[in-house]
Amino acid sequence: MKKKKFRFQLGAFLMFAIYGGLFLLLFWRIVHIQATGEVEGHALAVEAAAKYEKETVLAADRGKILDRDGNIIAEDTLSYRLIAVVRESATTNPEKPRHVVDPQETAKILAQYIPMDEAEIYARLTKEGDPYQVEFKSAGRGISHEVKTEIDELKLPGILFVSDTKRYYPNGSFAAHLIGFALKEDQKDGTTKTVGKMGLESIYNDQLTGTDGALKYQSDAFRYLLPNSEKMVQPATDGSDIHLTLDKSIQNFLEDAMSRVNDEYNPESMVGVVANPKTGEILAISQRPTFDPDTRAGLETNWLNDVIENVIEPGSTMKIFTVGAAVDSGNWHPNATYQSGQYTLLDRTIRDHNLVGWGTISYLEGFQRSSNTAMAHLLEIMGRDTFVEYINKFGFGEKTGIDLPREATGTILTKVPSNVLTTSYGQGSTVTPIQLIQGLTAIANDGEMMQPYVIDKIVDPNTGEVTFDSKPTVKSKPISAETAKTMRELLASTVTSEVGTAKRFQIEGYEVAGKTGTAQMPKKNGVGYDWGKNEFLYSFLGMAPADDPQLIMYIAIAKPQLSATEVGSEPVSQVFNSVMQNSLKYLNINPEDVAKVKVTSVADYVGQQAEAIQIELMNEGLQPIIIGKGGEVIAQYPKAETKATAGSLVFLKTDGEITLPSFTEWSLRNLLVYKTMSKLPIEIIGEGYVESQSASPNTVILDNAPIVVKLKTPEQSFATPVEEIGDEGEQLPQD
Repeated sequence: MKKKKFRFQLGAFLMFAIYGGLFLLLFWRIVHIQATGEVEGHALAVEAAAKYEKETVLAADRGKILDRDGNIIAEDTLSYRLIAVVRESATTNPEKPRHVVDPQETAKILAQYIPMDEAEIYARLTKEGDPYQVEFKSAGRGISHEVKTEIDELKLPGILFVSDTKRYYPNGSFAAHLIGFALKEDQKDGTTKTVGKMGLESIYNDQLTGTDGALKYQSDAFRYLLPNSEKMVQPATDGSDIHLTLDKSIQNFLEDAMSRVNDEYNPESMVGVVANPKTGEILAISQRPTFDPDTRAGLETNWLNDVIENVIEPGSTMKIFTVGAAVDSGNWHPNATYQSGQYTLLDRTIRDHNLVGWGTISYLEGFQRSSNTAMAHLLEIMGRDTFVEYINKFGFGEKTGIDLPREATGTILTKVPSNVLTTSYGQGSTVTPIQLIQGLTAIANDGEMMQPYVIDKIVDPNTGEVTFDSKPTVKSKPISAETAKTMRELLASTVTSEVGTAKRFQIEGYEVAGKTGTAQMPKKNGVGYDWGKNEFLYSFLGMAPADDPQLIMYIAIAKPQLSATEVGSEPVSQVFNSVMQNSLKYLNINPEDVAKVKVTSVADYVGQQAEAIQIELMNEGLQPIIIGKGGEVIAQYPKAETKATAGSLVFLKTDGEITLPSFTEWSLRNLLVYKTMSKLPIEIIGEGYVESQSASPNTVILDNAPIVVKLKTPEQSFATPVEEIGDEGEQLPQD
């Protein structure tokens, strides 16, 4: 048998060596990766997580600002963000384009709906770098449902809307300089955030700002949830709600009256503030010019809250505290007489506002006539040191401590005798309106001076915890209760006396006590004073009812344009009388002409069956609104033991699908309560009472589509014409 000869094949060996080496290298690579979990310094687990783990931001709501009864003053509401798809590849069917086909025409149309120039819009739509989509900064945010609908109807290719939120101020210029405003701002990380820029929105920005949450999950390349993967939810934490001492009804009375007078007399400026003298709570505060916090229209002239941050020369309203000092120090003798007309101190001569005086009159009549020389003689009797001591006791020259920053102090001139003299009747020295309100609380509140405040409480909506709760604070007791009572009687006499300067401030059904003021205003260059009938600051500091004041008010109007026959107290009285009378009636204080209504105490219905409670409420004359499918009540509004008048709505929250009721004629307040309890995406347009709703009544709500509810403004409640009362009014001041 022939033996086979072994032949070494170099080619085969080389193939074996190469592939064997590659196999060993691959095997080693696999072992290394398994052991270290890294490739070229990259952690594979991290890379995989980045590829397949997705995160969705759960946006937190900014806290609400509410009045004392829970009415919304500022809140986040549904809006839309405008987006334009500009990449051609987004369109797969030319007959149905999904990108902006005609940038020039699209820019021309969008410029009619958003606050951005056509050229800038066009530049964004034709942006270099081939972006898939573009946005329009702040101009493309906060778009209302109405504007979105109008743009949608144009069917512009590539124009899309994304649901968003915006800060909404449903009451317009309601206490605008106090509330301020907040805007969405771009952040460095590319996100947007609502930031307070003025007023309470800025002061309490940290408390109002919530913390966004996140939803993390694992998905495939098509963003579908992978089987058996876990979802990790970090819930959003909403910002705290700030409850104010403001009363929406009283604030509206003030806003309406000031707007009417502002339109009629076109003054340089106005301020108004209403407070509860028993507690120091500010119930209403406003000024003119004002602005719309939604659009910032009108904000060009003044960012200051004039009641707190600006100083004035108070004029004759300061005589309240001069006479108060004389009474409390035992130097008030109302029936003693003095020579009116003029008074000379060293080289300084002051005169009464009619220049010649009224001859020899009593100090009581001098106060009623608002005599400057009466204050000069009182100052001489009680002594300058005593006067200055009481002015300090009343809190002038120092901050009240109200819970707002940037409070001005004013300046009380006390070093030069002539300055002390002019201070006694309100000229030369400066004060703030809030100091006048604080000082008047002592007279209205039996000598106890209350510190003013505007924040009632701060509530964490996530837990219901009250994180800050204000309490009335007695600042000091500058005068006795007996002095306070005497002062109320004296101030009432300026309104009722035939010679009183405040006769225009009489209100039917209520006795008013107060003091008019007329002050010269410094020239804008700071040198000297403006002079003339239309160049003064006219004011009134008053309270009602005079025997036991429930409300105090300060109204000041700078440089109103008066007719030849008008005096400065006329526009001031139009504001004061309207606001005071309507507010007292609204608060049911000594309401002589208000009909009595049936009042029912709401019980605790939580845990009971809604259907049974529904019948019980109807039998009591109340209107039940069930939010949910029915069954056990898990929440209610109003809360237990709250008083409700006949016909009031009572909201009962249950589990299950929500059937939409008819909102027709509902008030804004009731609509906001329903929105809060139901958590439905209700977009509210306007104020007043409901006129229409986009979703029909009895519709079962199954998705998150917005429900648009439009309101109309009602005729003004408690509207009462101002009665014309003839009197001489306060005339011009003279130094």
